[in-house]
Amino acid sequence: MNKNHVKTLEISAAIITVSSTRTMENDTSGATIATLFKDLEIPIQHYAIVPDQIDAIRNELYTAMKMANCIILNGGTGLTHDDCTIEAISPLLEKKIDGFGELFRMKSLQEIGTASMLSRAIAGVIREKAIFCIPGSTPAVTLATKELILPEIAHILSHANR
Repeated sequence: MNKNHVKTLEISAAIITVSSTRTMENDTSGATIATLFKDLEIPIQHYAIVPDQIDAIRNELYTAMKMANCIILNGGTGLTHDDCTIEAISPLLEKKIDGFGELFRMKSLQEIGTASMLSRAIAGVIREKAIFCIPGSTPAVTLATKELILPEIAHILSHANR
């Protein structure tokens, strides 16, 4: 394929914090993701906080998908009775990026030890958009965003949009 015909993709991000307790004032994890994207001059088109409810999570995802092609959901990925981000998003993924969760847990092992096995972080593609579900702790969002998402997002989107 001639390089002149390669479609350049603009990356735009959306952040969805899944929490029944966080607010815009105390959502350090969402703010961290936003800062890391802004540092690379990637615009944040949508930012919301939703409660741990499957319908609320899905509705916010659909809203975000109208504005951005890289959507990061943080929080609600653990094992407690109200953690339901994975249950909300996983059935919607058209293609799963299994390596994302595997690499996230591998890198987390170095930081938090065997407790990393409790993470159910996942990623995939829905309608040519990259979706990431990551734990809500600030160290976890920093690790996932800085070491996995940002280095590969252009590559992921170029494949998702072929």
